[in-house]
Amino acid sequence: MPKISHKGQSMPESPIRKLVPFAEAAEARGISIHQLNIGQPDIKTPQAALNAVKDADIEVLSYSHSAGFLSYREKLAAYYGKQGIDITASDIIISTGGSEALMFAMGSVTDPGDEVIIPEPFYANYNGFATASGVTVKPVISSFESGFALPPISEFEKQITAKTKAIVICNPGNPTGYLYSQEELDQLSELVKKHDLFLIADEVYREFAYDGLQHRSVLNQRSIDEHTIMIDSVSKRFSMCGARIGCIVSRNKNLMATAMKFAQARLSPPTLAQIASEAALDTPQSYFDEVISEYVDRRNTLVEGLEAIPGVRVAKPKGAFYCIVELPVKNADDFARWLLESFEYNKKTIMVAPAAGFYSTEGEGINQVRIAYVLKKEDLIEAVSLLKEALQQYKD
Repeated sequence: MPKISHKGQSMPESPIRKLVPFAEAAEARGISIHQLNIGQPDIKTPQAALNAVKDADIEVLSYSHSAGFLSYREKLAAYYGKQGIDITASDIIISTGGSEALMFAMGSVTDPGDEVIIPEPFYANYNGFATASGVTVKPVISSFESGFALPPISEFEKQITAKTKAIVICNPGNPTGYLYSQEELDQLSELVKKHDLFLIADEVYREFAYDGLQHRSVLNQRSIDEHTIMIDSVSKRFSMCGARIGCIVSRNKNLMATAMKFAQARLSPPTLAQIASEAALDTPQSYFDEVISEYVDRRNTLVEGLEAIPGVRVAKPKGAFYCIVELPVKNADDFARWLLESFEYNKKTIMVAPAAGFYSTEGEGINQVRIAYVLKKEDLIEAVSLLKEALQQYKD
C-alpha cells in the first residue's frame, strides 16, 4: 500500500477544529452549543463590502495580477499610511488569507532543516506552516503570571543557532490577547539586527487594542527595514473570515521578489474577495469605535465571570478577542471532549479549544483552554454559567 509522507503524518491537528465531529454529534442529539473555540466574529460584515460584490459588473471572472489588484494594493498602502506606516503598493502582495501570507514568508526565508523561534503559546497553525516547510519551531515560553508578556531576550538568545532564520510573533496575540509594548519591540529589533534574522509579525488583530493602549507595528521599527515582514488579513478587521484575503508586507525588495515567485505559483488571489476587501477599506472609523467598545464589554463580562468560578484563572487580554484560561482539571483536552460527549445543562453546552495545541513544548498548557469572546454578551454570561456547572459535575 502506498505510504503517506512523514511530513503529512507529522502535520498537527488543529486544536480549534479537531473537536468538530463531537460537536456535530452533540447537535444531532439536540444539544445547543456556545462555540467559544473559534475566532469567528458575529459582528456584521461592512455592507459596502457585500454590496461591492453584488453590484460588480463582471462578464468574465478572470485572474488578477499575482500580487493582487493594483487598485487594492494602493488603497491598502493608503490605509497603512493612516496608521503611521509609510509603504507603497510595491511593498504589498495580496494573499489568500493571512495563512497563505505566512506560508509565503516561511517559504521565502527558510529551507528544510532551518529553525524559527516563536514565543508560546502561539497560533496553532504556526506549527502546521513550519511542518509543511520542513522547519523546526524553537519555542520560548511566556508566563501566565505575566499575562504572556515577551519572555526575556536572554531566553531567545539561548535558542539561536546557525539554523535560526526568523523570529515569529503575533501582535496582539492569538491565543493570549497580549499586546507588545514599544520597549519589547525595540528589544526584538536589537536581537534580529545582532543575529541577522527576520522578524515576522502577524498583525491581523491590529485594530483590537484596549484600555487606551496602542498597537505598534514592526514596520515602524525603521532601523530593521530589511529584517521585517508583516502579515495581515481582512478576516477579523472587517469580520470577513470567509473572504480569505490577506497580505504580506515588507520593504525588503529581495524578500518581496522571492515571495512573488510563490504568489505566481498559485496564480492569483480570488477576484471577488479582493473586490469586497477593497470596498471594505471605505469603512468609517465609527464602525471600529463601536466594535472595540463591544469587544471591551465582552472581555470584561467574560473575565469577571470566569474569575468568579472557584479554581479558574484567566490572563486578562489587552487586545484581539481571545484569552487563555486555566481550569481546575488535569487534562483540558479530555474535559473539552467531555463537554461535547457527556455534558449538557438545559440541553446546552460549550465548546472550547484545548490550549496544549497552542504550545510546542510537550506538557505545557495541559490544563488550559483558549476562549474566544466573539459571542454577544448574554451568550457569554450563559456560557460562563455552563462552564461553572460543568466543572462542578466533572470528575477527572
